[in-house]
Amino acid sequence: MKKQYDVVVVGAGTAGMAAGYFLAKQGVKTLLIDSFDPPHSNGSHHGDTRIIRHAYGEGEQYVPMVLRAQHLWEELQQESEETVFLKTGILGIGPEDSPFMQEVVKSAKTYNLPLEMMDNASVKQRWQGFEVPEGYIGCFESSSGVLLSEKCISAFRKLALCQNAELWTNTRVENIEFQPNGVIVETSNDRVYADKCIITAGAWTGKLLKSLNIPLTPVRKTVAWFEADEEKYNQHQFPGFYYVLPNQMFYGFPSIDGSGVKVGRMDGGKNIDPDKVDRSFGIYQEDEGELRSFVQAHMPAAAGKLKVGKVCLFTRTPDEDFIIDHHPDYPHVAIAGGFSGHGFKFGSVFGEILANMTLGKKVEYDLSYFRIGRFSGAEPFSGRELKKY
Repeated sequence: MKKQYDVVVVGAGTAGMAAGYFLAKQGVKTLLIDSFDPPHSNGSHHGDTRIIRHAYGEGEQYVPMVLRAQHLWEELQQESEETVFLKTGILGIGPEDSPFMQEVVKSAKTYNLPLEMMDNASVKQRWQGFEVPEGYIGCFESSSGVLLSEKCISAFRKLALCQNAELWTNTRVENIEFQPNGVIVETSNDRVYADKCIITAGAWTGKLLKSLNIPLTPVRKTVAWFEADEEKYNQHQFPGFYYVLPNQMFYGFPSIDGSGVKVGRMDGGKNIDPDKVDRSFGIYQEDEGELRSFVQAHMPAAAGKLKVGKVCLFTRTPDEDFIIDHHPDYPHVAIAGGFSGHGFKFGSVFGEILANMTLGKKVEYDLSYFRIGRFSGAEPFSGRELKKY
C-alpha cells in the first residue's frame, strides 16, 4: 500500500471532479481516480453542451440546489477565466395540462423565479424556428442557459490540481474494500488507503456497489447536430429548449458558432452494460431517426443534413430522482449517482454537497428525496415511479 489520502474520489466526471476541487480547496489531501481521462467521451458529460434551467419540472425540491449550482458555475467561470456558461435563456414548450409543465409553473411561483408564459402563437411569433400546436404553452426563463459541459470539467480539473489534488487517469478501480474507519481502493495498478471515500462512478456505480443492489440502469442515448437556418437558430437569437410531447420529451440547443442545432431525447434509450456498449452512432435506425422526426415536425428549418451524431450514457433510477447519500453501513463513504439524464446542471453543487458530507459539515439542502433507502422498502419512493410528461 503505497499512498494514503484523506479522501479518495472514485470517478472524476461531473460530480467527482467538482468534489475534488471543493475538497482540495479546503486543504484536504485528495486523490481522484478515473477509468478514462476527463473530460472524455465514455460517460455522461461529453457532447459540448448541457441545459441549466431553474423552474424545475421534475420537482420543486430541486430548485434550491439548481440555484446554488448556477451561482457556483458563474464562480467557476470567473475563477477559471474560462467561458462555461452562455445565458441564452431556456424555453419550455408543452401541453398546458402536462404535469411536467404544471410543475415548472408551480416551482417558479414557489421560489419567485422569472418565468414568462405565452401561448403557442406568441412562441411562434417570437421564435420562428418552432412549430407549436394549439393547446401548447411556452415557459421562458431568461436567466437560464447553456453550460459548456466539457469546459466545465476541464475548469474544475485545472483548479483542483492547482489546489494540490492528485488525479489518476486511465486507471480502473477493480474493488473497494470498506473498513470501519476507512477504505482500501484497489486499482489496475495499485492499492491506496483513504480515511473517507466518495463514489461518483456514473454508469459503473452499480457495479462498484453491487452488494447494495441499488436499482441503477445504464442507458445508451444519442444526440445529433443538424444543419439549420442560422438566422433563426443562432445562439444570439434562439434559446436552449425542452419540448414536452405525449409520453416523450426532447431537448436541444441553438447553433453555437455555426455548430448546427443539437437535439436529444430525455426518455427512451437502450439498457446496456457500460463495459460492452457500442458507442458507434448510427448502428440503430433510431439513433438519428427519432431525433430527425422530431426536428422535421417541430423545427423544420433545422432539419438539414446531419453534421455530427454522438452516443452518451444515462444512468436511471426507478423514480428518476438522484442518489445522494452515505453508504448505509459505512458513513465515511458518500455516494452520488443515478442522475437520470438531468444531473449535469447540478454538477457544481454536487461537488460542494459531497465535500461537505465527507467532511461532516452541514448540508443546506433537503436530501431526503435522494436516499438510497427509498428503494429497499425501508422508505417510500420520493415521488414518481415513472415520470409523466
